[in-house]
Amino acid sequence: GDGITRTHTRFAGRIVNPGNDGFAGILSDRYVDKTGLIREFDSTLGTPRKLVLSTRPRRFGKSYTVDMLAAFYSCGCDSRGLFEGLEVAGHEGWDEHLNKYNVVCLDMVEVIDAAKVSAASRILRDSNDLVAWTSLIVPKVTEWIMEGLREVVHDAGYSTPEGGNVLTYAILDVVRATGRKLVFVIDEWDAPWRLAEDDAVAQEAYADLLRALFKGRTFTPVAVAGAYMTGILPLKKHPHQSALSDFREFTMLRPGVLAPYIGFTEDEVAGLCDEAELDPSEVRRFYDGYTLRYVGRGPDGRRRGIVVETYCPYSVMQAYQNGKVKSYWPSSSTHEALVSYIELDICGLQARLAAALGGADVPVDIITYQNDMVTLRSADDVLTLLAHLGYLAYDRRSGGTGTVRVPNEEVRRELSAAFSGSRHPLMRQMMTDSIALLDDVAARRAERIAEGIAVVHDRDCAPRHYNDEQALRAVVKSALVAGVDEYVRIEEMPGGHGIADIVYIPKPTSSMPALVVELKWDKPVESAIAQIKDRGYCKPLEGIGVPVLLIGVTYDADTKEHTCVIEEWVR
Repeated sequence: GDGITRTHTRFAGRIVNPGNDGFAGILSDRYVDKTGLIREFDSTLGTPRKLVLSTRPRRFGKSYTVDMLAAFYSCGCDSRGLFEGLEVAGHEGWDEHLNKYNVVCLDMVEVIDAAKVSAASRILRDSNDLVAWTSLIVPKVTEWIMEGLREVVHDAGYSTPEGGNVLTYAILDVVRATGRKLVFVIDEWDAPWRLAEDDAVAQEAYADLLRALFKGRTFTPVAVAGAYMTGILPLKKHPHQSALSDFREFTMLRPGVLAPYIGFTEDEVAGLCDEAELDPSEVRRFYDGYTLRYVGRGPDGRRRGIVVETYCPYSVMQAYQNGKVKSYWPSSSTHEALVSYIELDICGLQARLAAALGGADVPVDIITYQNDMVTLRSADDVLTLLAHLGYLAYDRRSGGTGTVRVPNEEVRRELSAAFSGSRHPLMRQMMTDSIALLDDVAARRAERIAEGIAVVHDRDCAPRHYNDEQALRAVVKSALVAGVDEYVRIEEMPGGHGIADIVYIPKPTSSMPALVVELKWDKPVESAIAQIKDRGYCKPLEGIGVPVLLIGVTYDADTKEHTCVIEEWVR
């Protein structure tokens, strides 16, 4: 009697008021409970904070979140049984918004795929109708949403005045007829900008659509209860995306209160390791390393800085299901894209990436990045993009300084493959020099090691940072970057009566000796070896079963000379 129907067409069941089959399927497998995010989104509904944009790399569970939110808010299903017993249900009033809204759930990659099919079909029907698929993105979105809305209210949008936007008028008709505002859940929100990057007209049309839904003062407050969009890239610094200026952004660089829901936390991973009998230290080495910082409320209710050590969820679950820790980085075109970024070598990019691959924390300025994959004008822009893509981990410290680093072994292997596969001679030379330096280490050629470290010092360090004590540590790590497959590197390893600067422990498959490296600045090189011995830095390596080399490296700031001494530890 109220004009509402639950019959769905092919697309309506997926786009407007979707069911909960997607989330039910997720729950049928081992599920790491991330429903706490619902409480964060709940608190924004109907407020000026109701428009949320959460970006994260591929493999970080974006689609899982979309399915969860659609199942929770859609009035097209009854999801109480799915959420009872999960974290969100442990809070008073948790079901206030459960299945109370008309939900529009979109995957923009699916929209683009459909636009491509439509364009191809039109060309096949009429070879003179050479329509670009990019021009069909917005019409396809509109078509799917309208089809779904009219399954809810059959005459939605029919009274649209001349010149009016039929989609927004149809939404208003549905709100009036049902008494329910809309919640938008959009996956891969940035796909049109990424995949139609050369079509400014299509991008402007997409911006107009978003502007109509989320910018108007007369429409959005009346019709939209909230919106959650997710994708890879944050808002582009471009007038096209001013349509989204009201969205609050949560990114890998500035995760805010959504930090605990971006990946798996240490406690969550510990439980998975126990169940699958995985070595927690190996899981940490391969998949951890994304340090997310934000200001939130602690157990006492007071605001404080919170640090979330974040693991890549896709890879952790692959290890859990297969019972084996290894690289699960999926084969895709991303590798080729990564190589292309590296080969740009803008403003010394390759040297900075090599330093990161060697274990250094590389300073980065994220301000100039335009939040796209095309406008890359500096090494900082590329490093920032790689942080959004998950190849690097960004760490913002107090005082506004920031660094990027390679987060873990899995990513390190992917970057190493990109370096090795590069066509760029400088990159190949970096790896060749590092391999040669490892050979010098194994042969205990101290003078050649000093020469190799000097070359990397000149290559990697800007003049203003050259005479910096931390620079020498970064240089040594960068110089030995090719040892990523040979060694596990531990910085500041406690041992005996002090802390060793850098210790390299050979992996089981390696034939290399263990290395204990002590660095000195403007001091005799012999003092480095003496400190290793006097403070017992080698004590943790007793019984390791391979030779242990003591390596002292010093730098003289006046003469600009590097010196190296090597001795074998006599147990």
